[in-house]
Amino acid sequence: MTVTADEVTDAGAGRVDWLHIAREMAEDLATDAAEREQAGKAPLDEVARLRESGLLTLATPAEHGVGGADWRTVYAVVRTVAAADGAIGHLLGHHYFLSSSARFFASPERAARVERESTEGQWCWGGGIASHEPPLILTPTANGYLLNGYQRYATGVGITDRLVVRAARYGTGEPLAVLVDPAHPGVVSGSSGDTFGQRLAAGGAVEFDSVPVAADNVFGSLSPDEGVLSPFASLAVPTARLCSAQFCLGIAEGLLAEVHEHGRAVRSPWQPLSPQPWPGGPPQDPYALTVYGELTVVARAASALADQAVDALVRGLAQGEDLDFEECAEIAVLASVAEAAASRAAQEVTTRALDVVGLDAASSRHGFDRFWRNARTHTLREPAAHRLREIGDYFLNGAHPSFTLPA
Repeated sequence: MTVTADEVTDAGAGRVDWLHIAREMAEDLATDAAEREQAGKAPLDEVARLRESGLLTLATPAEHGVGGADWRTVYAVVRTVAAADGAIGHLLGHHYFLSSSARFFASPERAARVERESTEGQWCWGGGIASHEPPLILTPTANGYLLNGYQRYATGVGITDRLVVRAARYGTGEPLAVLVDPAHPGVVSGSSGDTFGQRLAAGGAVEFDSVPVAADNVFGSLSPDEGVLSPFASLAVPTARLCSAQFCLGIAEGLLAEVHEHGRAVRSPWQPLSPQPWPGGPPQDPYALTVYGELTVVARAASALADQAVDALVRGLAQGEDLDFEECAEIAVLASVAEAAASRAAQEVTTRALDVVGLDAASSRHGFDRFWRNARTHTLREPAAHRLREIGDYFLNGAHPSFTLPA
């Protein structure tokens, strides 16, 4: 699957219909999603398909000759892919955020250089700069730095072209965002197959043993201390949290779409036995209809909150360095609201929809359980309780959310 003239929209040359490409990719992934998930192999083929489609570079600034999509489009692509294959959607969302991280934490010149190299090499990005990860140690040398330490979890371990990680500068402890080439022999990937969900996200531990890092590949500070980061740089947090929200929404919508098709073809577990599935037309079981109605409300309400947060983020990003801390805090709270609602929607949909499906949901042939496992693995890493506390503190006390990056 490659970007062709058919995907160029009427808006002008170079404007690609990324959502059309994402839908094609999702249809491709959906054909064998259950089988690939059960096999649990490293997603090298899936990443190759993403690269061939052009989706890896869609968030690249247009001046580099490709991409040019805004965050509304980026999030829509993540959601579309996650609905078909949650783990690949998760991997893609992390790629988009991490490949854009230099815009938040590095100088404009450094960010432009990194994004140009990424575009030319069609890099797939992984790693993780979560605030709750113990930082690695970055030690200055005559020619740059050496990176040492162990990270418990990073996305894309063993399959990505570049990693962005959180490291503490030796002597000061200042947390920094650092770009690393995982091809160096000092980068040792751990197991990525020991989780019950997100098996295709290539997540796992990674160890760094005296890995050289050029000074130009140290982006900048990740310090949560007030005044260290500009309001614009602080938008990295809501940008990442909305990737999480879109992943959760994709999971919820993907399972609802699958059980919709399944439910129209088989008998409800609450309907008395009958010789024919749903005789006389579509299902009319009142219990099933009520549950589907409730889950539709939950999913659509979370979607509306996410759209509101994305609109606010896009406006904030457009302000650049003119953004102030109060505006940044409002955007961060909206993103936390959206993430908490999407997390709840994913958990509720992936639990209750299986109740309606009944015994068929236990069949590995359908693979319905992968939606629940992918959602639950993600929400265990990102508990909604932390977001709810921040939202409540802002509501009651006007306290700005802390600079806490998600996993």
